[in-house]
Parts: sequence; structure tokens; C-alpha cells
Amino acid sequence: MKKLEKIEVYEGSGNVFADLGLDEAEELHAKSGLVFRISAVIKKKQFTQKKAAEILGIDQPKISNLLSGRLEGFSTERLFRFLNALGQDIEITVKQKPVSRESAEIRVIAA
Repeated sequence: MKKLEKIEVYEGSGNVFADLGLDEAEELHAKSGLVFRISAVIKKKQFTQKKAAEILGIDQPKISNLLSGRLEGFSTERLFRFLNALGQDIEITVKQKPVSRESAEIRVIAA
């Protein structure tokens, strides 16, 4: 019988970009949350990529890139504008981080 290898498991931080050691991990984490919301709205409204591109004022290949997680070229502010164009309000709340957590974080929470 083949001997099984022991696999080490590590608990993630909640930010996969930080866990991977990427630069600008907090920004990437926030952008991915915004793109997740954009994608959910597009799906809920049953828009084609072409229709979504029309509404957002970009071309279809850029929608494809966005929905595929290719975030380069999409600033946080631009993603906010996309959400507004899709009929979504954006509310930003700044608050003290809990003492129990080592560092502050940026989170996107959909209501």
C-alpha cells in the first residue's frame, strides 16, 4: 500500500491576496469584492456582456476582463461608478478596528 504524504494546512487571513504575498493586497481584496457585486447585479438583471458594456460605457472585451477577475485598468473609483450605473448605492463607513484584530482592513459588504 502506498504511504500517504502529510499535507500541511494553514489558516488563511481572510484576504487571499495578502496570503499570496501580493503587493496592494488590501486594494485587490476590495476591488474583488466590488467586482463580485457588479457581477451579481449583471447576473440578476440578466444582462448580456454587450448590454452591460453599454450601460457601463465600456466595450464588451473590457466587461469580459472585469468579470474574469482581470482588475488591471479598473480603479476603485471606476468600479464605484460602474455600480452606480447599475443602480447600486454605495455607502462607505469608517470605524475603529476591533482590538482583537492585528490590522485594519477594507471590506465590501453587499446589503
